[in-house]
Amino acid sequence: MATKTATPVHPLPVASRMARLGTETAFEVLVRARQLEAQGRHIVHLEIGEPDFDTPRNVIDAGVDALRGGWTHYGPAAGLPELRKTIAQYVSGTHNVEVTPEEVVVVPGGKPTMFYTIMALVEEGDEVIYPNPGFPIYESMARFVGARPVPVKICEERDFSLDVHELASLISDLTKLILLISPHNPTGGTTSQRDVQAIADAIGDRNIFVLTDEIYSRLIYEGTHASIFSLPEMRDRTILLDGFSKTYAMTGWRLGYGVMRRDLAEHVARLAINCTSCTASFTQIAGVEALRGDQSSVAKMKAEFQRRRAYVVERLNKIPGFSCRMPKGAFYVFPNITGTGWRSKELASALLEEAGVACLSGTAFGEFGERYIRFSVANSIENITTALDNVEQWARKHRRA
Repeated sequence: MATKTATPVHPLPVASRMARLGTETAFEVLVRARQLEAQGRHIVHLEIGEPDFDTPRNVIDAGVDALRGGWTHYGPAAGLPELRKTIAQYVSGTHNVEVTPEEVVVVPGGKPTMFYTIMALVEEGDEVIYPNPGFPIYESMARFVGARPVPVKICEERDFSLDVHELASLISDLTKLILLISPHNPTGGTTSQRDVQAIADAIGDRNIFVLTDEIYSRLIYEGTHASIFSLPEMRDRTILLDGFSKTYAMTGWRLGYGVMRRDLAEHVARLAINCTSCTASFTQIAGVEALRGDQSSVAKMKAEFQRRRAYVVERLNKIPGFSCRMPKGAFYVFPNITGTGWRSKELASALLEEAGVACLSGTAFGEFGERYIRFSVANSIENITTALDNVEQWARKHRRA
């Protein structure tokens, strides 16, 4: 007979800092979508930032071979030497800078580089400038360590590129860290080489660090990728965040990395020792193959995302109340829904509950995301077509404007 779980008698002494910690709404929406599916509803998933492609076969084979070859034990906290060397060579080539393996820290996914960088550099009372709307974990982590998050607005009128003049006006004596994301989640906007240089000029000689999140850098459809990490004057003040989840459809493998000056890398590695010990060894062997092996799967996936984004934007611009710009990178679209007369969160909820389409409110990415919602194009054209048909039918019936 199963023992009945006792009701807790003692109050939970949750640390006050937990009240400052946010979340990632995509996973909350996914839970609700799964609940509806369990009730027999058909839901089209356009909420999660995860490629709908399988990990390339050569990478899977490398991981399986690694498991069979005994790569099932602890490894160095900063990553296996072979992967750190491979990443250093890769970043040196893509960014036209010299990177050594000692400047690379391998971590389980992209978020640890965000977490460890902020933990290592940011003090209570410091200011952290971050894009808004933007990936919500940045604001969450800044608040968690007691810093003041300072949002720089990402505007549709600028084609969702960062306003360097506004950024410059926000820099103060308390600024410790500036966060850049290009291509940008959730808008698909990018930062030009001209703006990258202007940001560096705005920082000048001040001892302000930059964390540049380039997890979508291989998924750019217009122009070329520009990185502040490539500028000599910013080299010792920039942390590059990248990983394997988006480019190689390896979200479940949990494999990412940060590239930074050697002394900071040592501190970040100590944080890893205290938190995760190390990243799984067999996934790192697969990571070596991902970077060194055949890249045709990346090109194929990029071409398919490009085809889908064009289709989705065209369809959205025909739906009453919706208007949508063409994203330049990543695999999201960020339509303006002002014309519907609905607020972002209630519209996203209604589309899930009534139209069977899971998407995210723009406010899931910050206060300046109001008037927008985010759709991922990481689903088949067939499913996307069904979703847009449902959205259009719903919008024609429920438009308030």
